[in-house]
Amino acid sequence: MPEMTIIIADDHPLFRGAMRQALSGMAGAPAIVEAGDFAAARRAAADNPDADLMLLDLTMPGVSGLSGLIALRAEFPSLPVMIVSAHDDPATIHRALDLGAAGFLSKSAGIEEIREGIAKVMAGEVFVPPGYDQNQEYEPEVADLLHRLQTLTPQQSRVLSMLAEGLLNKQIAYELGVSEATIKAHVSAILLKLNVDSRTQAVIQLSKLGTVAAA
Repeated sequence: MPEMTIIIADDHPLFRGAMRQALSGMAGAPAIVEAGDFAAARRAAADNPDADLMLLDLTMPGVSGLSGLIALRAEFPSLPVMIVSAHDDPATIHRALDLGAAGFLSKSAGIEEIREGIAKVMAGEVFVPPGYDQNQEYEPEVADLLHRLQTLTPQQSRVLSMLAEGLLNKQIAYELGVSEATIKAHVSAILLKLNVDSRTQAVIQLSKLGTVAAA
C-alpha cells in the first residue's frame, strides 16, 4: 500500500519537529510535508493532491484564525484538515468543527493523544480533546452567521478569506486567475448572503467567529 502523507502547517519549527517525532512512531511511518506559513500550506496541498491529512495551526503568517480553515476547505475539499492549536476553548473547537475541520488537537496534548487523534481522523472519525462537550449550543447570532457562511460556494469562500487578509479585488483576481469583474460579482454575492453592505462589514462578521483575530 502507498504510504500515508501528512502536511504539518505551523510557523514554529520546534513544534513541527515535535509533531514529526510523534508521527514517526505511528504505524506506516507517514511521509511528512512541512509548511511554515499559509502560502506554503496551500502550495503543499496543491503539490500533494493525494495527501491524507493536513495538521493546521490557527495562527501563522499569511492567515489568522479560522479563515485559513475556510479557505483550505473551499480550495481542497477532499483534503481532511485537523486543527492543532493552543487556542482550545470550547467555542473555538465547536466553530472549527462546524466549518469543516476533521478534528481538533490541543497543542498541550501528549504524544499518545496526538497519535490517537490522528489515527481516529484517518479512520474517518472526528477527534476532539477529552472533556469537550459536542452538544453545546451557539448564541443565535453566531448560529445564523455559521449558517450563512455555509451557503457560500467554494469560490466565494476563497474570496471571503482573501478579503479577510486585506487583499483588493485586483489582487484577488490575480491570485485566482479570473477577471476583476468576476471578483466584484463574487463580493456582491457574499455581501448578499452575509446580509451586510460592505466588504468591511463582511470581515467584521468573520471576526465574530474569531476567524481573523490574531490572538
